[in-house]
Amino acid sequence: MRVKAVIAYDGSLYQGFQRQKSTDNTVATALEKALRELQIDSPVTGSGRTDRGVHATGQVIHFDLPPFWHDLAKLQTVLNRKLSAIRFKHLSRVPDSFHARFSAQKRTYRYLFKTERVSVFERNYCAHYDTFDAEILRKALSSFQGEHDFSSFHKTGSQIHTTVREIYHTDYRQRGAYHFLYFTANGFLRSQVRMMVEAAMQCARKELSLEALEVLIGGRGEGFQKLAPPQGLYLAHIGYPSMPLN
Repeated sequence: MRVKAVIAYDGSLYQGFQRQKSTDNTVATALEKALRELQIDSPVTGSGRTDRGVHATGQVIHFDLPPFWHDLAKLQTVLNRKLSAIRFKHLSRVPDSFHARFSAQKRTYRYLFKTERVSVFERNYCAHYDTFDAEILRKALSSFQGEHDFSSFHKTGSQIHTTVREIYHTDYRQRGAYHFLYFTANGFLRSQVRMMVEAAMQCARKELSLEALEVLIGGRGEGFQKLAPPQGLYLAHIGYPSMPLN
């Protein structure tokens, strides 16, 4: 039986989501270890990677259960007892054809920062940026919307067929001392969101012109290299089509 799970995790404690040869301290490795302890010998597939220090409130994974595991409510309870920095929010049965990554239609990231000093209790979960122009920030964010060649906004090192992605929606909101940026797209390249955040904030602080940003978004120029701090980034939501069971 294939299972879809919505999970949240504290990325500050891991070297990223994807399993790695150089370390066992990844979210995927921790999940697979917990599953093996329950006699569930299945790889875990995520909707996408998150970098070291990046969090998730709505990451989606899938894995396959042996026949003797049929009580999903019990499985969720047991897994949450085993894992302290990863939380299973929801488990559901899905068709065997479901794939956490390839079945996804939309992905939403949220970025959190303050212009005030970040407290010692927030430093792993909230970024800091100096005072900025909110109106320019909104204009910079809107420039990303639409289908573009984002070759200037990604890290190399992963196999991809195209650097074209469609950004469906961007947004900026403020709640008290906290500032939130939102990006929803059909997919993102490696580190693309962190690069877009940093570029937008450079515009908002008048370190980069909106015209120069437009050039980068068009896939022209030398590319954008700087990344926003990872601790402010959260994988918030993954959207899928309806999946009726057979």
